[in-house]
Amino acid sequence: MPRQVDHEERRRRIAEAVCALADSSGLEGVTLRDVATRAGVSMGAVQRCFRTKQEMLVFALDHIGERVTERVSERARPRTDTTADPDPASATLARVLGEVALVDEAHRAEARVWLAFVAQAAVTPELAAALRNRYTALHPLLVRLLGAGRADSPAADGDVGAGPDHEPHQAARTLLALADGLTTHVLIGHLTPQAALALLHAQIGALTRTSPPAALPALPAHGTGGPAPANDEEGAAK
Repeated sequence: MPRQVDHEERRRRIAEAVCALADSSGLEGVTLRDVATRAGVSMGAVQRCFRTKQEMLVFALDHIGERVTERVSERARPRTDTTADPDPASATLARVLGEVALVDEAHRAEARVWLAFVAQAAVTPELAAALRNRYTALHPLLVRLLGAGRADSPAADGDVGAGPDHEPHQAARTLLALADGLTTHVLIGHLTPQAALALLHAQIGALTRTSPPAALPALPAHGTGGPAPANDEEGAAK
């Protein structure tokens, strides 16, 4: 009797192979043959699972996106469960955005893979649509946590949310864009993970009217992962 093939398990295995190839050499030159070899399956098996290369790439992007989403949900769970969260909402928001930013050393490979997909999405409409869907799905959670953070720490003058940057949806987009950009800055060594998280905390504090952590890590000196300080002439030119 022929062995029963778990179709979804094979698709996940192929997705892992795509991600491994993206991590080592990017996505531009990845072929179905490369993926089949890496996954340990035949070309025919890959083609039976996915009709086109683009369909395979979209599935692989969703596969890694689901892993990030699971960690985000775990970080946000105390605030979405009925039980009270002893931490302020701004701390939960920081944990969630830290997962989105992929700045932790343990997630460095995922960061390389994610940026490979982002680069490919610039010229692949199907991938671009999948990325937009991921960001759109995250937006309501960020808005909810921002609202809870402001309720935890109202402004001293009672005018919470003044200005366009403090409108909840705009603030959520600001934080998501910052977290997404920090992925690149950490990956190329422009910022350390600690400095990236400090920037996130500071921005969350500004948008929820809470104070940033009392002792934020200093940005590293130029040449050790931080930007070079601008001289007076450069500053004047800007």
